[in-house]
Amino acid sequence: MQHSSKAYFDDIGAGWDHLQRSFFSDAVRDAVLAAADTTEGDTVADLGAGTGFLTLGLVGRGAKVIAVDQSGAMLQALRTKAPSPEAVDCRVGDAEALPIDDAVVDQAVANMYLHHVDRLAEAIREMTRILKPGGRLVITDLDAHEFDFLRVEHHDRWMGFERDDVSGWLRDAGLIEVTVDCVGADCCATSDTGETAAVSIFIAAGTKPAAVHPWLPTDAGLALLR
Repeated sequence: MQHSSKAYFDDIGAGWDHLQRSFFSDAVRDAVLAAADTTEGDTVADLGAGTGFLTLGLVGRGAKVIAVDQSGAMLQALRTKAPSPEAVDCRVGDAEALPIDDAVVDQAVANMYLHHVDRLAEAIREMTRILKPGGRLVITDLDAHEFDFLRVEHHDRWMGFERDDVSGWLRDAGLIEVTVDCVGADCCATSDTGETAAVSIFIAAGTKPAAVHPWLPTDAGLALLR
C-alpha cells in the first residue's frame, strides 16, 4: 500500500495544488501555524510536505524548513514555488526513517500525513526523535470515517483515526502537554462515481520534555537534601 501511495503522489505531482484546495481550506494551515508557534529563525520539519501547503506558510514566518516527502515529484513542484532555492531543504524520505538527525528541529508539523503511513506508532516516535528538547509536534488529519472510496481512489492507508488513539500514540512517544481537538473544518471529497464525503479534521499537539541537566538536582535529589 505504501508503494501505491507513493506512485499516486508521483503521478499527481504538479496537479496536487488544485486537488488539495478542493479537499480542505487554508483554515487548516492557520491552525497548524498557530499551534506550532513558529518564530523567525526556527528550524521546522514539514513531514509529508507535498507541494508546500504548510511549508510556504512556515517560510513566510521566517522559519528554516526541512520538507520531507516520499514523492520526489511533489517536492519538485514545491521547489518551483519556493521564494529561492535556499528557502527550503527538500528531502525524499519515509515516515519510519526520516532523513533528519536527532534533536535538530524546533517544531515538526504534519498535515494529512498519518493516514498514508504504514506503522503509526513508529512514525510518531520518529517525529519525536528529531525534535529538540522543548520542541513541538503538531499533526492534523482525518477523524475516523467510513468513506471507502478515499482508500481506493486516493490510496489512503487508514480511514481516519480515533482521537483517543492519537493522544495515546503521542504520549507513548514521550510527548507531554498533549492535546487533540477539532480544527473546525472538514475535508471534502467526491468519488469518481459521484459519492461525496465530508470528514472532520483534528489537530493534535505535544511537547518533547526539556532535557534534565546532570548537574541540576532532580525532584528526588531535592527530597534527599531536605
